[in-house]
Amino acid sequence: MRTHALPADDLIALLGPLLAAEAVAETSGSGDEPGDLEQAVWLRLLERLRRAGPPADPPLWLRRAIRAEARRIRRTARRETALTCEPTDAGRHDPERLALVAAHRRALRDAVRRLPGRCPGLLAALLSPHDPTYREIARELGISQGSLGPERSRCLGCLRRLLAAEVAAG
Repeated sequence: MRTHALPADDLIALLGPLLAAEAVAETSGSGDEPGDLEQAVWLRLLERLRRAGPPADPPLWLRRAIRAEARRIRRTARRETALTCEPTDAGRHDPERLALVAAHRRALRDAVRRLPGRCPGLLAALLSPHDPTYREIARELGISQGSLGPERSRCLGCLRRLLAAEVAAG
């Protein structure tokens, strides 16, 4: 599809239904508002149109922009809700607290590596700081995207049982 001939209004009309559906899907269950995501992506598109013209493949560009904006919104929300007290009282650089956090992370990653089957790879991907989408994780692991949710639930159950046994024994 040649989009260079499409005026901005036609491009927006063409992408509107796709953006609305993708925004609802991306924010489902997260507590985020689809309208906020839509607004951020529309702004990105308008900036793109002004700077470089329409994308060569508008639907693909739109899906990528939605994922990127959704990740940005989630990161921002995590940072905003992470502070439960005054920043000066947070003790972020307290050596004891940093050591405990590092020890907990090591214990979690060690437990994840000991899980059966595909669980180590799946949970490692979910814990990744790169925040991959389910589609990216499914492609990386060579499994269907629809099986990720049930597989994740099974793996988290195994992890809970493993950690509960270690806590009881320790």
